[in-house]
Amino acid sequence: MAIESSTFSPHRSGWEAFTLLRGNELVRRYPFLRDGAPLRRDVEWVGILRAGALPGGAVPAEVYETIRTEIGLALEAQGPFDGVLLDIHGAMAVLGYTDAEADLVRAVRAAVGPGCLVSASMDLHGNVSRELAEVVDLITCHRMTPHEDDDEARERAATNLLRRIDGAGRPRKAWVPIPVLLPGERTSTRLEPARGIYEDVARVGALDGVLDASVWVGYAWADEPRCRAAVVVTGDDEALIAREAERLARRYWDARDEFELVAPAGTYEECLTAVLGSDARPFVLSDSGDNPMAGGAGDVTWTLARLLAEPVFAVPAEAGGRSAIYASLPDPEAARAVADAGVGAVVEVTAGARIDDGPGGPVLLRGVVEHVRTDDPLAGNVCVVAAGGLKVVLTERRRPYHLESDFTAIGLDPRGTDVVVLKIGTLETELYDLAEDWMLMLTPGGVDQDLLRLRHTNLGGPVHPFDGDEAFGEGPDLTPTLL
Repeated sequence: MAIESSTFSPHRSGWEAFTLLRGNELVRRYPFLRDGAPLRRDVEWVGILRAGALPGGAVPAEVYETIRTEIGLALEAQGPFDGVLLDIHGAMAVLGYTDAEADLVRAVRAAVGPGCLVSASMDLHGNVSRELAEVVDLITCHRMTPHEDDDEARERAATNLLRRIDGAGRPRKAWVPIPVLLPGERTSTRLEPARGIYEDVARVGALDGVLDASVWVGYAWADEPRCRAAVVVTGDDEALIAREAERLARRYWDARDEFELVAPAGTYEECLTAVLGSDARPFVLSDSGDNPMAGGAGDVTWTLARLLAEPVFAVPAEAGGRSAIYASLPDPEAARAVADAGVGAVVEVTAGARIDDGPGGPVLLRGVVEHVRTDDPLAGNVCVVAAGGLKVVLTERRRPYHLESDFTAIGLDPRGTDVVVLKIGTLETELYDLAEDWMLMLTPGGVDQDLLRLRHTNLGGPVHPFDGDEAFGEGPDLTPTLL
């Protein structure tokens, strides 16, 4: 069960958020388990259930518990199994729970029994509590952000599982929590110090006596005691894995003040000034505080309201203004009304802030309908409304815009646009390559880059950057726990 959930967002990730896969359809989802792949040759893979969702708000307990129950019953009914490959994110928040993934793995363990090996693949923005590290036998995570190695990490978890099933059995795990909690936009492996740290992780993972090495950044937009960085080094040489786990943890802690945002950053006003003074086209701005792919509600109107009021976007580029795209604003009622009006219609609708109205209420959107799509598999109805030089993408449901084809499919040309404003944090690879320049806009929302504005209260002890160095005395205890 895989989702990243902000506890600072009022959004709730109910049944509509999840896509369920079972049986062979689930097995074939993974490239390394398709017919003919080496990992398929000597092993019978059984697809139990995968419930995957876009990042969002917390999951209602009824949804989580129903999925947990089905997983447990299916494992009992279709077993016994030699091993379980568990595909989780690690930052799933469930209402009423403080460590949902540990609870899920306990249910898996209860279903398969103590003799079955459990191997977990995780996102590096997940959280690894001691309980989670104890109950799984093998654990690994991505080593790149943006995530370009998702399938590689999952394949590593599967490969490690089969290696140990073949006779080596359970390895030992050296687990170290690190009292540092940073957003992903400060820990990109495109930049130092994260790049060097994760190169070191790969080196440690290749040592004789080590099965795997992983470093988790943790998830910054949840307020739970497990939220922090962590190291797990797995292997059979206890002295070696303990030494390397402590060294990696120390390296991460010592670099805590060196992590910088992945791009030049500024307030809305600072970013707009930079855009208007630049010849770069397109100049991409990340409306980062409401990034739906980090858990934001997606319908915060704070930035759009300001763009609609900017004189430079009030008229089309051919009349002396600037061209801009804003992607996107979800509002089911408004999107349906605009779709019904049709291309060419002049519309006036109020939209946005139906879920998260903390930073601002709904906006009044007046303009000409330039494009309508009614069958987007993620967003449902998608409409483009031109308000002067600003083209606003209005959607029925939350949807990320990460690929050039996401825009061209609805009649938009990001390359020929002056400024593209996206609800995103770190640019995905295709957008990164497309942008002539870009900045991270520090905007409010459920995934605010300014963590201190969110007011965490449940981290269970001092954590950087919420607490100063004096709170740690001579430094945190980074002695590994052998599990």
